[in-house]
Amino acid sequence: MSNDSYVIGVDFGTDSVRSLIVNAETGREIASEVHYYSRYREGKYCVPEKNQFRHHPADCIEGLEKTISACLENAPERVRENIKGISVDTTGSTPGPINEEGTLLALLPEFQDNPNAMFILWKDHTAVKEAAEINKVAKTWSGTDFTKYVGGVYSAEWFWAKILHTLRADKKVRNAAYSWIELCDWIPAVLTGNKRPLTIKRSRCAAGHKAMWHESWGGLPDEEFLIAIDPLLKGLKERLYKETYTSDVKVGTLSAEWAKRLGLKEDVVIGVGAFDAHMGAIGAWIKPYTLVKIIGTSTCDVLLAPKEELGDKLVKGICGQIDGSVIPDMIGLEAGQSGFGDIYAWFGSLLYWPLPSILQATTLIDDQTKAKLSAEIDEKIVPALTSEAEKIPIDESGIIALDWMNGRRTPDANQFLKGAIMGLNLGSDAPRIFRALIEATAFGARKINDRFESEGVAIKQIIAIGGIPQKSSFVMQVIADVLNRPIKVCGSDQVCALGAAMCAATAAGIYKTIEEAQQHMNSGFVKEYVPVPENAEKYKVLYEKYGKLGTFVEHEIMN
Repeated sequence: MSNDSYVIGVDFGTDSVRSLIVNAETGREIASEVHYYSRYREGKYCVPEKNQFRHHPADCIEGLEKTISACLENAPERVRENIKGISVDTTGSTPGPINEEGTLLALLPEFQDNPNAMFILWKDHTAVKEAAEINKVAKTWSGTDFTKYVGGVYSAEWFWAKILHTLRADKKVRNAAYSWIELCDWIPAVLTGNKRPLTIKRSRCAAGHKAMWHESWGGLPDEEFLIAIDPLLKGLKERLYKETYTSDVKVGTLSAEWAKRLGLKEDVVIGVGAFDAHMGAIGAWIKPYTLVKIIGTSTCDVLLAPKEELGDKLVKGICGQIDGSVIPDMIGLEAGQSGFGDIYAWFGSLLYWPLPSILQATTLIDDQTKAKLSAEIDEKIVPALTSEAEKIPIDESGIIALDWMNGRRTPDANQFLKGAIMGLNLGSDAPRIFRALIEATAFGARKINDRFESEGVAIKQIIAIGGIPQKSSFVMQVIADVLNRPIKVCGSDQVCALGAAMCAATAAGIYKTIEEAQQHMNSGFVKEYVPVPENAEKYKVLYEKYGKLGTFVEHEIMN
């Protein structure tokens, strides 16, 4: 292989998209660029108090073009001339409605400001009722339990629940939507110019983990099962897909339109997309029985197991175990937490409340000073809380919190659940509460580990990627202490995009397998957090209290 082979990984996150050019032989990162979604950043089409979070497809297209173009502008000419492949990862489940031409409805003039015509972001929980109905039918109808490979519990964050909620809520969208598509499938379709719903190559990762697709029952759930949930789903299965593809597969090549827009050749290969966590696990150099924790606003935990060793074992209460969802011919097991960094940000915004309300009304200082003061406090409030929380002894405050502010993803998905804080007194200040929230997120992570291990799936190594592992040594040390396990942190700060680049290199034929691409392109590790034995012992006691509080809230308060 020539040293002049380059690939691009594109990572569509919650609030931004980032592109990364990588040398396919060495893994050296040549250029990267981040674009924040303008509409999403303005809060458009999102109603947090109703758990509604939507992405306008125009944000995605703008971010795709701007980030790749900026990367190419900052790269040498030889790099631009030798781009061999592009692959993308996205949040998920993030489905959107399309017409027969494969156009997202929100890109049509009549639907351009309709949130129901947009991509429904992973953290949108408007479909909790529909998820509950799916779970009830799955357990009570006379046929196959189609939830058994997604942990036995279907989530409001996933494909069918979101679709059904939208079909019920919006007749105009229902009538205009020919089919539905995950963001990770739509972007490759756009880049290749093949947007015909029935011929788009669909991601095994997305279909298996979120749409109840499985080879053992011939693809998507039975039509009779879907109709039993709601007759509105009748006929939709036939307008979706039967086959799915792993991320080492070629979708096609760059269309003439996008080759011109990006200044690339039309022979650039476009790979099958997948979810950010799964490509992030690839970028983190995941191996069998390695748990990769993608830690940011929420978390996704991805564990890899050889299918001949996992056999017929079903792990209860996780987000799926799918053959080929990470690496072909291995089982990818997914779990995660619905809130992590979002919880820290929520508490910071809670304390920030007086600034936009009371401060802006004062006449003691001028408007320019108000704006500067507000911006500085907003920027520094969470770092300051973290610094003070770190000084507090582990068991001093007596405060225990639950990390369910955005519901619970795993183990045992339940988006009806709410967070809680216990043990407050008149001496409970902001840093002590903040430390309890950090500990709660670590306890939630421990629950996931415990579930895997209690179900007989070993965890031999833990790797962390994402914004928090790169930025907060305190949070990472707390997690290591609570898990009582060492945690390695990846060298790259764009691991999801790096994983997408590895998949692009494989789809383009530069490497025969994803594992081979990992061997050549990995970023290594920059740090390892080792548990402190004394801290781990103290956290055992607090973890038991966390569990008791969770049981009480779930069974006595939320029922």
